[in-house]
Amino acid sequence: MRVQRRGWRTALAVTLALGGAVAVPATTATAAPHQVRDDFNGDGYADLAVAAPDGTVAGRGKAGFVGVLYGSASGLKASTKRVFSQNTAGVPGGSEAGDRFGSALTAADLDRDGYTDLIVGVGGENGGAGLVQVVWGGARGLSGAASLASGAARDGLGAQGRLAVGDVDGDGATDLLTVVDQHDLVATGGPFTRSGSATGERQVVKDRYDSRVLDLDVGDLNGDGITDVVAAQTGTDTFDSRRIAYWWGTKDGLMPWTLVWDIDGAQLQGGENLAVGDVNRDGYADIVVGRTVEGYDSDTDTYLAKGGRVTWIPGTSGAPDGASAQFVNQDSPSVPGTAEKGDGFGTDVQLADVDGDGYLDVVTGVPGEDLGPMTAPNSVKDAGAVVVLSGRADGLTGVGSHEVVTQDTPGVPGATEKGDVFGKAVHVGDANGDGLADVAVGAPGENSGAGSVWSFRSRGEYVVSPGGLPIPATVLGPDGTLTFGHTLLGTTAANARLGSYFAN
Repeated sequence: MRVQRRGWRTALAVTLALGGAVAVPATTATAAPHQVRDDFNGDGYADLAVAAPDGTVAGRGKAGFVGVLYGSASGLKASTKRVFSQNTAGVPGGSEAGDRFGSALTAADLDRDGYTDLIVGVGGENGGAGLVQVVWGGARGLSGAASLASGAARDGLGAQGRLAVGDVDGDGATDLLTVVDQHDLVATGGPFTRSGSATGERQVVKDRYDSRVLDLDVGDLNGDGITDVVAAQTGTDTFDSRRIAYWWGTKDGLMPWTLVWDIDGAQLQGGENLAVGDVNRDGYADIVVGRTVEGYDSDTDTYLAKGGRVTWIPGTSGAPDGASAQFVNQDSPSVPGTAEKGDGFGTDVQLADVDGDGYLDVVTGVPGEDLGPMTAPNSVKDAGAVVVLSGRADGLTGVGSHEVVTQDTPGVPGATEKGDVFGKAVHVGDANGDGLADVAVGAPGENSGAGSVWSFRSRGEYVVSPGGLPIPATVLGPDGTLTFGHTLLGTTAANARLGSYFAN
């Protein structure tokens, strides 16, 4: 895409001057319910956990580590940084080459003590069998740990996209969701004891299509009050085949029912990653899918998802409504930029109310974005960007979308460089407790693969037009932006790729 990084802001200022619109804080809108999910120390502020699974620990390559910063009234505080690995006191095992501690991250209160715990995938443990561990939350933050589940052979337990948590049987306890042999879903019933033992039952749901799971998330798709599970999958026919599967949560656990959308010309609905949440506020969780593998239709000589795409599939009282799916890419009206091959739009998708209008917005990475000065656009390959798409009562149409943020955005620390892949991972969480979700961005390619992280404070401003309609303006301000890397964490930088994954 070719980004007019300053031009869109100038146009907005002209609109305000000529049209009489005024900028107001989003706190005047009806805000969505304020929830802090990743609060490890229980102080009411969202914390940030970011992984470097390729990081070197004690000289052991790709042993992996996770950095944590705690939130506060002023946002994430660098002075609170912690680093966890399998060499950390209290964490079972020891760091070994290839373990990839942090290959997946998520967060939930597993032992029902009121504090959020950090769940860590160790996808390379024991030659690729895999392992899932937990670092316990508490009033003083994260400390102590246990192993929750271990894989066999080359299960890759705890690998990227194959770890989630949710109450799938409605008993009030958080269950652990993993994938074995790349396609079978396992639900282990909570709560968990401090030794890591599950007190609930273990359920294995076979996938009837033998598809490989690429990503997992949870939400109440049909509004019955019980969490359902959604998976982005790839088929075995062709390299770019994609489908979406879901399993209903019931009081007896997961119902083994799978919904599949096959590739069908331009109605390509699957993808590599997903997020689940009620975007249009109708009481049913929706499925938001990011697809970066573009696909190619040889009959029409066109890309089916040029530059990447985000798909919104609404939930209903019956089932997710694939017939009403909406597709958004960088050629959609109001979406910043231009769709170009290799952009990677939709690489990571996360849902949160960033602008404070009461609707969940979609934050998505575009790590393959080529940038550069106006005199040489696209000269810096794979510099990367992040786009905020506005959620609305009519779904995710692209209308009202907010902005694009890069390292060239005025006031943002750093500068775009080839291969930074800024936006490879994104995180949303209210780090300063103002009711707006702040956005963290990972650039694992920064500094020749060392990796770095940016945290943007959400400003939650929108513009009221003369007709009284809210038009989102700048919501991610460079003021208050925190960027950090290995210097702060005290970790080995070489080839660590910090910022590969966040705990979302």
